[in-house]
Amino acid sequence: MAEPLRVLVTGSAGQIAYSLLFSIGNGDVFGKNQPITLILLDIPPMMPALEGVVLELQDCSLPLLHEVIGSSDVGVAFNQIDVAILVGAMPRREGMERKDLLKANAKIFEIQGKALDMYAKKSVKVLVVGNPANTNCLIASKCAPSIPKENFTCLTKLDQNRAVSQVAMRLGVKSTDVKKVTIWGNHSSTQYPDVSHASVNINGQDTPVLAAIKDDNWIQGDFLKLIQTRGAAIIKARKLSSAMSAAKAICDHIRTWWFGTEAGDWTSMGIVSDGSYGIPEGIVYSYPVVIENKIWKIVQGLDISDFSRAKMDATAKELVDERETAMSFLDQ
Repeated sequence: MAEPLRVLVTGSAGQIAYSLLFSIGNGDVFGKNQPITLILLDIPPMMPALEGVVLELQDCSLPLLHEVIGSSDVGVAFNQIDVAILVGAMPRREGMERKDLLKANAKIFEIQGKALDMYAKKSVKVLVVGNPANTNCLIASKCAPSIPKENFTCLTKLDQNRAVSQVAMRLGVKSTDVKKVTIWGNHSSTQYPDVSHASVNINGQDTPVLAAIKDDNWIQGDFLKLIQTRGAAIIKARKLSSAMSAAKAICDHIRTWWFGTEAGDWTSMGIVSDGSYGIPEGIVYSYPVVIENKIWKIVQGLDISDFSRAKMDATAKELVDERETAMSFLDQ
């Protein structure tokens, strides 16, 4: 049996974590031979609820779950961790402007970035989920200069899963039959779900999604809007944000980072831009990537249409603006 992997989940008393923690402890993310030490962080007022989560995890009697630690102390939570899943964030409240949201979260992720820098293993893999995820990820990375920026990612797999599902439903196929769907840019309403390089397996034959759907108006109109606003639609329907689907996407993201992308497919991850595809360097931007041995590489050489270019640039501009605003709130 391997040494237990130390996995931190922040916002652990919240609803996303409640849908997530069992899957991690059960071996659905890191494999059935990998023991896990789960470290759960939340704010002091949430400690009674967090204690209940700890008790439930104990009661699950999961063979791989070596230990569960609940804490509100970043020094305890970030100590020698292998993986950080940063779910906890200040949610957008009614009447709150985007600037207010950025300010509140800049402070949270400044603290967590510094904690990563001070306490975590230098090899730690970081996934930021809490919104605005891309810019929160950038702040955490900036505040943890001793950890490679390649180790910081944010979640756009949820958007990719949504896009794959809509294409599959449109064509009457399984979601596993749809490959190479890309999310470009920000996990926001400016994101660009791109199926122009995607393929679908129909009767054993790989077919371009564009040729299979044969409806550019839907692809560039209703489909685009549906994916961009899906989170808001779920909040309107549930009166709560998406938790089950977010937890599933977190598992997908980490498992793929750990074990690699499947042959003939790629995944979407928010990563620190290196300037590929003309995107400004230094923002956290979602790209298509392939992964091997826990190392991601941006898929290069894709043809970009004028329509795609405009969408990719628009979401990049939003991220540049977010970066400027958020950085102004950090301690200099």
